[in-house]
Amino acid sequence: MKALFYLNKFILKYKFKMFWGIVFIALSNWLSIYPAQIFRNVIDVVMESVDLLNNFKNTKFDEAIKDLFITSALWFGVGLFIFAIARGVFVFFMRQTIIMVSRYIEYDLKNEIYNKYQQLDISFYKNNNTGDIMNRISEDVTNVRMYLGPAIMYTINLIILFVLVIFTMVNINLELSIYVLLPLPVLTILIYFVSRRMTRLSGDVQGQLSKIYNKTQETFAGVRVVKAYTKEKQSVEQFNAEAKLYKEKALKLALADSMFSPLIFILPVLSTVITVFIGGMEVINGNISYGNIAEFVIYINLLTWPVASLGWVTSLTQKAIASQRRINQFLQTPSKIVNPTNDPFAVKGEVEFKNVSFTYPESGIKALINVSFKIPLQTSLAIIGKTGSGKTTIALLINRMYDPDAGEIFIDDVNIKNINLNELRKQTGMVPQEVFLFSDTIEGNIAFGSFSGGELSDQERELVVEAAKKAAIHDNICSFPSAYKTIIGERGITLSGGQKQRLSIARALLKSPKILVLDDCLSAVDTETEEAILNSLKSETQGKTALIISHRVSSIKNCNQIIVLNQGTIIEQGNHEQLMESKGLYYELYQTQLLEEGKS
Repeated sequence: MKALFYLNKFILKYKFKMFWGIVFIALSNWLSIYPAQIFRNVIDVVMESVDLLNNFKNTKFDEAIKDLFITSALWFGVGLFIFAIARGVFVFFMRQTIIMVSRYIEYDLKNEIYNKYQQLDISFYKNNNTGDIMNRISEDVTNVRMYLGPAIMYTINLIILFVLVIFTMVNINLELSIYVLLPLPVLTILIYFVSRRMTRLSGDVQGQLSKIYNKTQETFAGVRVVKAYTKEKQSVEQFNAEAKLYKEKALKLALADSMFSPLIFILPVLSTVITVFIGGMEVINGNISYGNIAEFVIYINLLTWPVASLGWVTSLTQKAIASQRRINQFLQTPSKIVNPTNDPFAVKGEVEFKNVSFTYPESGIKALINVSFKIPLQTSLAIIGKTGSGKTTIALLINRMYDPDAGEIFIDDVNIKNINLNELRKQTGMVPQEVFLFSDTIEGNIAFGSFSGGELSDQERELVVEAAKKAAIHDNICSFPSAYKTIIGERGITLSGGQKQRLSIARALLKSPKILVLDDCLSAVDTETEEAILNSLKSETQGKTALIISHRVSSIKNCNQIIVLNQGTIIEQGNHEQLMESKGLYYELYQTQLLEEGKS
């Protein structure tokens, strides 16, 4: 149960609702005790009436005794009806408090998990599958909610009912009560061993379910690749293999779960037999009445459902323990990138790397080795190099998606680790190499990060259009049936690669950032469109610091300075003319690209 201790803070938050829920459980159970006592009186009155009728048969008291019996029976019926209605009212309030609390906590827990996901760094998402992440915020939270609602409610109900029933039974006859309750210790021991097995099996089932979610998510996200390589059959076979493993583990859990019913329903049968046998002997001895036997049978039946639900409650609890343990693993994962302060920070735009080295923690690949450079205010720096040379890593470090292993990064002469992380990213425009668009309207994707969301005002819409024009995407947008209101589908699936890149550029330009980082974001556009975008960027980057990463020399030759990376180190640095004169790797890349353009 240690894993579930984390939920105590939520229970304390709603302690008053929980308190009233317990009160309503106690009242409903208290009202369920009295009908048994009424029924005992009915049996005793019937027995006494039969004796009286036999004694006064064919006398003037015959009709009076019958009338008294009918009147008593009617009042007993009215009493039972009133108690049933009153108990029903309290059962309603019981569910409206405890079950509602479980929904409140579900809401709070999902928000906490989602907020935690937002705080975690990129390496966390590289080390964990999307399907597993989704499973923990959906299926696992649902399992926890079932524990917080039905499991807790029925457990409290069982405890209170047991106390009331046992207290009442002992007051009637201690010896009979002891015999009736004898099956309980054996039942408790059996439940303990079955529960331990269910805890382990529940964890296995949830883990396998995460694998199924991940496989499904990957297949749907890469459905075009699957179809292009005609791998539909293989994809189905792989999914079926994972689903088969899930089925086998779920069946083992179901088998363990099904063992509860035979164990639990033995209790009322044994207890009823004991009640009739021992109770009959007590009646013969004159210690109890016939009504007490009937009363004890009712008490046993009152305990039947709560005890029967013990198996279900135990199953819910074991699933919740396994799920909360998985949730706790994520919630207790520390973020490697932490915001050091909430103090405001106005970015001017000077960037400096001093002897920076970095190795990716997920793969162990050494991306940068002792890299140093400086981008003065309102100037542009271009980075070029072969694939895997470390270009994108520099962009990620500037936006503090990672921290360097060695060396320091300064923004306006302040170490990046001491700057308000939110302020830094708000004032940095990042166009990543891998463009991501949301399943939203075109204007919603461009406005993302600049406006608060919701319906845009006319002024905001004008700024969106202006940014689209600067990114040379406005004419394409206007050609769509709904123009800027067009829904682009998940990950922008309805757009071409070049259109996605230009939308991403428009999104960054709309922010009007102090530092603009373009990470090979023109690779999917044609030369003519590239030229139009670069001309727009010349005026747009006036008064800003720009970092342009590209594999095309034509995209970067007009930058103030250019550095050439190779295997994580700077091998050349200067402007276009200087690098051409040195005739190094930059010169070779330029000549190769000129030759390719000539052939095309």
